[in-house]
This record gives sequence, C-alpha cells and structure tokens, in this order.
Amino acid sequence: MAYESLELEVRDGVAHLVLNQPKLGNPFNAAFCADLGKVGGELASRKDVRAVLLRANGPFFSVGGDVKMFSKTLDSLPDQIRVWTAGLHLGVARLARLDAPIVAAVHATAMGGAVGLFAGCDLVYCARSAKLGGAYTTIGYTCDMGATFTLASRMGLSRARRFLLLGEVLSAEEGERAGLVDYVVDDDALMQEAEAAAIRLANGPTRAYGELRRLMTTALGAGFERQMEDEVQGLVRAASTDDAREGITAFIERRPAQFKGR
Repeated sequence: MAYESLELEVRDGVAHLVLNQPKLGNPFNAAFCADLGKVGGELASRKDVRAVLLRANGPFFSVGGDVKMFSKTLDSLPDQIRVWTAGLHLGVARLARLDAPIVAAVHATAMGGAVGLFAGCDLVYCARSAKLGGAYTTIGYTCDMGATFTLASRMGLSRARRFLLLGEVLSAEEGERAGLVDYVVDDDALMQEAEAAAIRLANGPTRAYGELRRLMTTALGAGFERQMEDEVQGLVRAASTDDAREGITAFIERRPAQFKGR
C-alpha cells in the first residue's frame, strides 16, 4: 500500500514504520491522519509482522499537529477535526491491538500529538538531545489520539496533568525520570539500540505479547475480578500456541526457545 506521509518496510519480522514528511517537520496533517488509519489496517492484516519500530526522518521526530493547516480552516475546524481524527484514531486503536510490540526511536524534538503517539508504544528509546513537549494547550487545544490515557499510564495521572496543563517541554533525561521515556541513549547509538530491541521482540512469543499488550490497557480500569478473569482467558489462548509448547519444552531441555510467532 502506498502512503503519502509514511514509509513502511518489513524486514525479518520487524515493521519499520517511518514518519516521512521531513521538510514539513512530520506534522500530524490530513495526509498523516488518513495514512495512520490505513497503515494500522495493513499491519493488523499482515502475518509477517512480529514487532514494529516507529521512527522518523528529518530534523524533527514530529512537530505535532499541523497548526498551519488548522489556521486555514478556522471556521470549519470543529467539523474538520471530526474528519481528521476518524483516520487518526482508527490507526491508533489498531496499533494498540496488535500482537506485535512497538518500539519507538525518538531521535529529535517531539511535540503534542507526537508525544501521545510514542507514549502508546511499549518501549521508548530517546536520543539524549531530544526535547519532548506537551504542546496542546499552547494553542488552546486539548488532547486527541488517546494521549490522556497513554501519558497518564506512563507518567501517572498527576504528573501527566501537569505536563499537559503547563505545556511543559522536557529534556530526554527529564522524560525518563517522569516515566515518559524508557531509555535515553547517545544520539549516534539510538537507532542501533532501538532496532536491536525490536529484533529481540520479533524473535519472541508474539501471540503472548499481544495478550499482554491488550491486558495492560485495562489493568487499572476493569476491576480486580474482571481483570483476573481476562488474564485467565488470555493465558488459555497463549497456552494453546505452538510458542508456548516450544517455550516449555525448551525450558525442560535447558536450551534457548525458538519462537515462531504462532
């Protein structure tokens, strides 16, 4: 499938998903919103994807929402937002439901919706020089694409609230201390380390990862007994896979497991 704002290439089980409007700063514009919905559907349908590596081309990871686009449609902006977020939120929802874990490699400044996007990833690697901004309120906006959920999940509710209300801009190290970032690495080592993590996950028990990813989205909201039952159902599904059989056999035989993602 062809994309206007993204690149997608799958190699050795890793889907390399690249924000690719570098001259514009990789904004979340109409093209991106539509493309994210489409790419979420493509990744959900592919059987060869066992991990996703999210990264960006150009001097910015992403400047976030396309303010210039907003300024051209001020009179119809509320209706336009409904159109744009239809594709955007469909893509985010489908990415969240993948079996394949998602690793983000944030090489440079990320603002607003871009922070919400990578906060929903399972592992976030961040270059030491990057800046991370909660920019929504600086233009009188509130959040979209599940950012209130993903940021609160990573940072805690009170810290995420402060980040958003004040439109804070954090350094990579501050982001790590706040829980927004998992690993801060030197700029020139970022892609190597993030890709190594994606490859490691791509060689893991993909369907078990998927059950865990989905369980984590309800961990604090479903209620204790409901969550335990959901865990049982997920465990039953995982236990029925070839990878579970291989994992147990490899443990007994004292050898590394060779998972196939099925």
